[in-house]
Amino acid sequence: MKVISLQSGSNGNCYFVQAGDVTLLVDAGISGQLARQRLAHFGHDIRKVDAILISHDHNDHSRSMGTFHRQFGAPLYVTAKTLAASQVAVRPGRLNEVRHFNAGETFHVRDVQIHTIPTPHDSADGVAFVIEHEDRRLGILSDLGHVFDGLREVLLSLDAVIIESNYDRQMLAQGSYPEHLKRRIRGPGGHLSNDESADLVSRALLFQRLKWACLCHLSAENNCPQRALDTHRQLVGRSLPLHIASRERASDELLV
Repeated sequence: MKVISLQSGSNGNCYFVQAGDVTLLVDAGISGQLARQRLAHFGHDIRKVDAILISHDHNDHSRSMGTFHRQFGAPLYVTAKTLAASQVAVRPGRLNEVRHFNAGETFHVRDVQIHTIPTPHDSADGVAFVIEHEDRRLGILSDLGHVFDGLREVLLSLDAVIIESNYDRQMLAQGSYPEHLKRRIRGPGGHLSNDESADLVSRALLFQRLKWACLCHLSAENNCPQRALDTHRQLVGRSLPLHIASRERASDELLV
């Protein structure tokens, strides 16, 4: 399996996954042109994508799902509640092929299993994804709300993980955001902090299955890549490769 973060952050999220001969886009929060150009840099043709998976209705994950669907010709996989909320929030336009799943279900794109995990994030019907192919499991765990029951067990089952590390607690507390927004971010429907993400990753190392972690959805104002890495290194040590999903460009192509 191969994975590329095409962009990650409140300014737009999109991930490319290749599992065998199946290719997926997870979320559509950047423009179609940008997604196509960034993927072409790695030699991948975005028009050959087999499925577009949408995690939830927030603009930075769903704003271009209609454009992706029509331009690239791939079916859209989304829950009915997320689609309904997106119709209001981002107005995706004409959708020709929508395949609904229920949060918590597993579905297939040919021989690839997509496990969906309901999240308490403050969206209409949010999910995280675990993508499984030939006994390899990749987690794309973002916009989680808080460390909910069962999340630690999910981490233990993974070979690699893209996991949100949204904010540094001190930077958020001292930053310029209004207090209601700070409460939302650190509240039960918001995002995971560097400390929470680092704790999850460090506990997953006990099973010695996890081969790397990529930290995603870093806040531009309340975090920075070095702060996120340093927090994880304090708990994880040097044995596990750590990567950062950039807010501005595509990551390296990572192998699972």
